[in-house]
Amino acid sequence: MRIDQILDNTDEPVFSFEFFPPKTEEGEQKLRETLGTLRELEPDFVSVTYGAGGSTRGLTLELTKWIKQDLGIEAMAHLSCVGTSRDELCVILDSLIDAGIENVLALRGDRPQGDASWQPHPGGLRYSSELASLIASRYPACVGAAAFPEVHPEATDMASDLRFLKQKVDSGVSFLITQLFFDNEAYFRFVDEARAVGIEVPIIPGIMPITDVSQIKRFTDMCGASIPKALLSELESRAHCPDAVLELGVSYATLQCAELLARGAPGIHFYTLNRSPATRAILAALRLLRPWVRREVVRTAE
Repeated sequence: MRIDQILDNTDEPVFSFEFFPPKTEEGEQKLRETLGTLRELEPDFVSVTYGAGGSTRGLTLELTKWIKQDLGIEAMAHLSCVGTSRDELCVILDSLIDAGIENVLALRGDRPQGDASWQPHPGGLRYSSELASLIASRYPACVGAAAFPEVHPEATDMASDLRFLKQKVDSGVSFLITQLFFDNEAYFRFVDEARAVGIEVPIIPGIMPITDVSQIKRFTDMCGASIPKALLSELESRAHCPDAVLELGVSYATLQCAELLARGAPGIHFYTLNRSPATRAILAALRLLRPWVRREVVRTAE
């Protein structure tokens, strides 16, 4: 089923997981075990990333098809413009559609490692909005795109970032998934500003449970996200004890997700890092607590 239809046809929040294609046989086996475990949680969809420079293109397609066809879970393939011609993009999209994949996350893509700046393929596309337009105009697929609550690292400011985001939506994007963040107010401010410029599609918050201090610092440095000072201080005080970091990370993410859902977020997209324990614990707690029901009770009382 198309993700826009999933979002339109439910009163419950939508929960989804993101994975990346492993580069070793051992990693692939562990990922398949993780997916088998998380399958029991009945996610609304699962997405598979596309490596920098299109480095995992074949694995992305193979894994997405396996999730859809063998596991029976709705799957979304990430697809980027980088290092790929327009004709090659069409071949990839033809393959996805033939495999029954109905959802694509349209991305510009990160520059290949070692390149000083991002350069489009000579016969390819420059912007994710162009890729979204290509998909929406030629294929029966639902198109998603990325959004940045704390501004895209290459954008000059939020206003210019939102103008480009509006172009993506106008090109055929049906929903947005945000980059990871740890301050919920950043998400809600971003949603308000997006609505103010006419962006009306669902904006799903992307959440990464913190399991490793040095790792999350690297991720936030790369994507331009920030870690609140109080949270960073607590993490660093536990850096010598991985179990303590994991416990805090899971607790913080659970509280973060509960507030997001209670205040109207349409769902949660979990950046799993190909692991299951943290995501399993958080999602189980959310489904027991059901904070979105509290939201409805408040609305009824008003």
